[in-house]
Amino acid sequence: MAIPKVMGTELEYGITVKGDPDFDPISGCVLLVNAYHEDHAGEILWDYDQENPLADARGFQVDGEKYTPNQQENIARNKTLINGARYYVDHAHPEYSCPEVSSLKDLVRHEKAGERILEASRREANTLLPDGTQMLLYKNNSDRKGNSYGSHENYLMDRRTSFKQIVEHLMSFFVTRQVFCGAGKVGSENRSQACDYQISQRSDFFETEVALDTMVKRPIINTRDEPHADREKYRRLHVIVGDANLSEYTIYLRNGVTAIILSMIEDGAVTRDLAMRDPVQAIKQVSMDPTCKQKLQLGNGKRLTAVEVQSEFLEMALQYYSQSDTDPEIRDVLEKWQHALECLARDPMELNTRIDWVMKKAMMESFMDRKSMDWSAPEVSMLDLQYHDLRPDKGLYYLLERQGRAERIVTDEEITAAIVQPPTDTRAFFRGECLKRYGDAVFGVNWDSISFSVGDEPIKRILMAEPLKGSQKHVGDLLDSSETASELVNNLRT
Repeated sequence: MAIPKVMGTELEYGITVKGDPDFDPISGCVLLVNAYHEDHAGEILWDYDQENPLADARGFQVDGEKYTPNQQENIARNKTLINGARYYVDHAHPEYSCPEVSSLKDLVRHEKAGERILEASRREANTLLPDGTQMLLYKNNSDRKGNSYGSHENYLMDRRTSFKQIVEHLMSFFVTRQVFCGAGKVGSENRSQACDYQISQRSDFFETEVALDTMVKRPIINTRDEPHADREKYRRLHVIVGDANLSEYTIYLRNGVTAIILSMIEDGAVTRDLAMRDPVQAIKQVSMDPTCKQKLQLGNGKRLTAVEVQSEFLEMALQYYSQSDTDPEIRDVLEKWQHALECLARDPMELNTRIDWVMKKAMMESFMDRKSMDWSAPEVSMLDLQYHDLRPDKGLYYLLERQGRAERIVTDEEITAAIVQPPTDTRAFFRGECLKRYGDAVFGVNWDSISFSVGDEPIKRILMAEPLKGSQKHVGDLLDSSETASELVNNLRT
């Protein structure tokens, strides 16, 4: 039986400083991350010793050097937050990795909380910049200068499921799921064929089918084998093929449908041959066709549209869940998935309050009609970028939200709470609560461990190899009975 799909997202944000011709993105990111302050005390290291980014899921170790910053640089580039998230500098981008969650609604809450944390950081950072300059942040995937940055998803899987089997069934799903989770983009990049508007921000940048790298020769399926959990039991599927979404509905559907497909793969319930003849070509074909009508060539000789491929997956999913009581959240995802595919088959514009690429396209077409412009107008490209602007008073997605033209999954109050409250049903609860209660004694943190510096004793590392342990149910009483970190460590020994 498929294991519960603990999941999370990692978002790299676009960053620039308006009015600064000498803008250095790395320095800007360091300023941004350090502008964000929480109440817990102490300078906490990110525990790079627990990471192994060169392990490949195909069973080997890739040659290369593992980057480990010195202590000063580590503290300057990393923050572990009281909601269980990690906020840090990744190359030349600020990145927000939300805490592990087991519920889709929690995933939406915590990803959206990341937007608010970045915006709060931006406002604070701007008070430290010279007059006449302003830091701007974008939740998108391209700087339109040939550089793409990631929106990654992570899903806990059973290690007994072979990676070959995962690749076999996921490839065509990833190629086609962009029809309901693309963020939309004016024009093309990376030597792709010219177009007015396409579904995905990222599809131009995928150049191979399966590989470990995330920055060069990007693969549709990434092979990083870094479970951040018990390696004997789990793998963490690291998904790099998605777009940075703003629509709550899109985020919910993106992760929900993917989690369903992964459970089906674990249980051997993907039984139809939907393999693409050329996935790298097909992912671009899907993105370049906002009508969703173009037929794709399958390896078995069939020709199906992206929506028809997704409908095949939906039919298998409905059969898979028909034999047992279905969790209400899964049932809701299935209904939303089916509705989205029905709309896409008729007219994608029916989803103009739900799916990012459709919402953005409808807004820009309305603007072009009013101004008698076409897709080549620079104002249209500026609208594209402005959709992703994190400023609540400037970002066009947030304008749609205020106007009631963006369907919501969570409330503003739930998002605000997620800024300071970790999920209660995963180990993120223990991580976040330890920072709140014992922040001055926390020495280092990783997803699967937390280390304490207690008096003159050696550093005490507590391993958290089970993502669903460390929840409020498991450790609430333990934390309440431990007034200090020293007491917590002693109580854990008994």
